[in-house]
Amino acid sequence: MQKVLVLCTGNSCRSIIAEALINIELGDSVVAYSSGVKASGRVNPYARKVLEQNGYWDDRYHSKVLDKVMNIEYDLVVTVCDNAKESCPIFPQKARVIHVGFQDPDGKEYSEFEKSFRLIKERLIPIVQERLEQIDV
Repeated sequence: MQKVLVLCTGNSCRSIIAEALINIELGDSVVAYSSGVKASGRVNPYARKVLEQNGYWDDRYHSKVLDKVMNIEYDLVVTVCDNAKESCPIFPQKARVIHVGFQDPDGKEYSEFEKSFRLIKERLIPIVQERLEQIDV
């Protein structure tokens, strides 16, 4: 089982959406987690709504601080915002770290969350899949 951690600042929108998409799109051999470098402690209601409407929501998704997920050995760590990229901690395990940035939809109309969902699905999922296949080789 390969493990992926998705990091952003607040862990309320982009990283939650990415976590859900990775968990569904990449199948049973990959498990994704998400966290915030300064977690907000809440999932944005529009992020939850877009996941629910597309059949990706799971009640286990919640905003987490980095300390809660640091002790897991990740194969891949993905930062999805510049702040997380700049403040990404060093992982003592074998994890590779990549950055694939997305605009923050927080505070915007629901249509921006739909756009973020689509972009994360179209851009991030293939990149994560490719990187995990490289690790698996």
